[in-house]
Amino acid sequence: MSFFKKKETAEKPLQPNVYQMIQMTEEPVQEEDHVAAETISGLISTGKAQLDKKSLDLIFSVEQIIQARQHAETNINELQDRLTHSSSHVDRLNRDLKNLNKVIEEREKNILELEHKLIEKNLKVDQVMEDYREIQTSMSHEVEELKSTIDLEQQKYTSLVQKHNEVHADRNKKINDLEEKIGRIEIENSHLRQKYDTVRQEKAYLSNMISDFTNRMTLPFANNLTERKDGNGDT
Repeated sequence: MSFFKKKETAEKPLQPNVYQMIQMTEEPVQEEDHVAAETISGLISTGKAQLDKKSLDLIFSVEQIIQARQHAETNINELQDRLTHSSSHVDRLNRDLKNLNKVIEEREKNILELEHKLIEKNLKVDQVMEDYREIQTSMSHEVEELKSTIDLEQQKYTSLVQKHNEVHADRNKKINDLEEKIGRIEIENSHLRQKYDTVRQEKAYLSNMISDFTNRMTLPFANNLTERKDGNGDT
């Protein structure tokens, strides 16, 4: 900003009073040149033949000086025009510079606002990173605890699987033993059933024999009893 201000002060256009002073100094010079030109023209019209060589040389030198002065005046006028044009150009540049300074001020203001926002975002990012590190540390501890718990549970699971396998093997062994025992009992039951059927058949046979024997034995006894009863009645 200070650079542009210095440049602005350095490139300020010339004030109107400066132009007036230049014009005031140039007007008498132009009048003197005009008078000198008329005087020389009068001398020349009087006749060059009446003048000596030194006078002619002097007149030629004066003519050269006047031409040079006129050429200088032409250059001055051109430079004045260029100066006027440059002054207008400088004015326009000064206006552009002011506008540019305003734009720069606005940009600097925007930059300051952006820097402030960036600082706030950086603070937020730092806070988020700090929170993330804390969470990561906490998660690391939790992960280690979970790993320890998982290892312990895996050991328990391995022990339970081993016990389950042992119980399963023992159960299978007991089942096999029971199946063998049941097989033997079924065989024994079959044998006992056969024996029972045989005994039942024998018992039925004996019962029938006893019944037949009883019937045969009771029939004569009944006849004798009847005969006795009949004999007692007759007497």
